[in-house]
Amino acid sequence: MNISRYNPWSLFTELEQELDRLAGTRAVAGGKLELGWAPAVDVREEPDRYVLLVDVPGIPPEQIQVTMDQGILTIGGERHLEPGGEHSDLRHQERMHGRFERRFTLPEGTDAEQVQARGKDGVLAVVIPKKATAQARRIEVHRH
Repeated sequence: MNISRYNPWSLFTELEQELDRLAGTRAVAGGKLELGWAPAVDVREEPDRYVLLVDVPGIPPEQIQVTMDQGILTIGGERHLEPGGEHSDLRHQERMHGRFERRFTLPEGTDAEQVQARGKDGVLAVVIPKKATAQARRIEVHRH
């Protein structure tokens, strides 16, 4: 049985982060809102690992930062405007650009030291192995 601390405010924090992601805004110093974007992420659980698939088209894998700190996985980077950018004859723009950052709290039982990330075809795959768990076993009781 795992014992974990219950933080009732974590649900509100997660909701706020998801709403900010959907609205394309995030709070910055001074209480102002800054337009930004957040890549879509799929999280898959397999028997021996978790896999995060992050949509980052147009960003070379070597320009994406993946960090671990106290059980928090952070994925960040920046997508730039294409050459010509703001001064081009662009009539309509839907593709977001600028800095992004996504944070994930790793569940208990993950091996933070063995996290791996690789990018291909605009998708970043982050693999988080699970720690091996001790199997239940029967212990013989002997006469003394």
